[in-house]
Amino acid sequence: MKRILLSLFACMVFAFVNAQDNHFKVGAHVGLPIGKSYDLFDMNLGIDVAYLWSINDKFSAGVTSGYTMYTSKTYIGQFGRMQRTTNQNFVPVAGTAQYSLSENWFLGADLGFAINVYGDLDRGVLYQPKFGYQTKKIELFAAYKGIADEYTVSSLNLGFNYKF
Repeated sequence: MKRILLSLFACMVFAFVNAQDNHFKVGAHVGLPIGKSYDLFDMNLGIDVAYLWSINDKFSAGVTSGYTMYTSKTYIGQFGRMQRTTNQNFVPVAGTAQYSLSENWFLGADLGFAINVYGDLDRGVLYQPKFGYQTKKIELFAAYKGIADEYTVSSLNLGFNYKF
């Protein structure tokens, strides 16, 4: 059993080291809340990390995570009193896929869960379709991010990724 696990580990390391089409991405995004989220939050800020495996020339799939925060907003509450919402901070754990429309343009999507690490919302289903421009080393993208449970937190985002 040890030999099988060791062999499997060696094959995975070899694949990661020698795979030239696979890539690791690190980036950041900023967004404006929309819908009911606009009433409760000022903006969405976050960092992203992802690793994608090349399935073929145009399609890649992998895993993604990071940290995303919806910043609190002051609003007029019940009886005309000023109230402030609580920041909502999530750690997404999701699968990601990307399809290249051409050498530079792509469509992508993330689907998984977002775990709330600070705030009063619970975890939720994360979905994020993307459209963007890419070169060999960078990506610029626009995305819609939704985190849905009993209440949906959503935003329109602009992001930047650096590929390693």
